[in-house]
Amino acid sequence: MHPVLFQFSTPEFLQKFFPDQITIYSYGALIALGTVLGAIYTGIQAKRELGVAYHITNNMLLLILITAFVGGKLFFYFENPAYYFGDPANMIKDPGNGFVFYGSLIFSVTSIIIFFKINKIPILKMLDIIAITTCIVHFFGRLGCFNAGCCYGHVHDGIFSVVFTDPLCQAKPLNTPLHPTQLYSAIMILAILVILVIIKNKKAFDGQVFLSYIMLYSIGRGIIEIFRGDLVRGFIIDGYLSHSQFIAIVLWAVAFYFYLKLSNRKSTTKIR
Repeated sequence: MHPVLFQFSTPEFLQKFFPDQITIYSYGALIALGTVLGAIYTGIQAKRELGVAYHITNNMLLLILITAFVGGKLFFYFENPAYYFGDPANMIKDPGNGFVFYGSLIFSVTSIIIFFKINKIPILKMLDIIAITTCIVHFFGRLGCFNAGCCYGHVHDGIFSVVFTDPLCQAKPLNTPLHPTQLYSAIMILAILVILVIIKNKKAFDGQVFLSYIMLYSIGRGIIEIFRGDLVRGFIIDGYLSHSQFIAIVLWAVAFYFYLKLSNRKSTTKIR
């Protein structure tokens, strides 16, 4: 709704190094806010529960940011490979826009598991903390999407419809009622966050929070995809499934398998 948070003129003595006018975008500002809050939560919980030093947590978060960026962009390129890989120059035309959350998730989780092994951090316990951190950052990210107009929904004239009017919004078409799928996602993520906190306080085994997050998000995302209108994301199986829905099914199945495996392992340990 408001892609630009604010603009201000650059002081004259800095105009040699910066543009005459500096623009602060809502999307970036909200992502930054979510990242700061997520970093604070992660640092406190990792120190309290696992005794992980703050500098190690900071290194981990930096790794997550880098791999999330790379994974999110790579999956985005694969949604239209002919356009991006056919002419690699298209990859750098607008580096700040165009990310796929699942790409960020898969790349960052893989990298931090390796990071945990190197630093001898309990993997499952730390992933339980990271699951909540991810919800915090992702919630603010979806609010950023709403302001930027990306990840918009189908045309829909209903009680919850929104109309994007700012020419800088990425939503299409402008001045037309659309499903506010960004807000649907934000509400879903907030609900998942609450559920994860409850599970965390009563969890039966390490990894339960993280695997619950993957399964809950996969289900929610699969449903919200039905209302998404940005068809550039691509579809498979004769158009019945979007790329994100297909990835959601795969991730849910993998998470469910490990959920049962870890749950059964815990039950066997108790019996013994």
